[in-house]
Amino acid sequence: MDEIIAHYLGENAESAALGFIDALEQAYVHIGRHAGTGSLRYAQEMNVPGLRFWPLTRYPHLVFYVERADHIDVWRVLHGKRDIPTWMQEPSDKVGP
Repeated sequence: MDEIIAHYLGENAESAALGFIDALEQAYVHIGRHAGTGSLRYAQEMNVPGLRFWPLTRYPHLVFYVERADHIDVWRVLHGKRDIPTWMQEPSDKVGP
């Protein structure tokens, strides 16, 4: 998330950075209230039961999370055009640049 915000700020797009933060907060509220509404599209491919994602409003980013009994684990916030399975790996597991 810090990289996304830094990108917008680096492009002198402060309003886009603030909008991203607002969209992210709205997504977190939605996920907190309705965790089961996120898409399971990558759960089987990633072999992570319950892995869901929710898209941000007006931004091309997806919030990946897993609902637990007493909380929600947010795993990643990624651009929707990324190679999602590769980017969902732990940083130390990534191959290449």
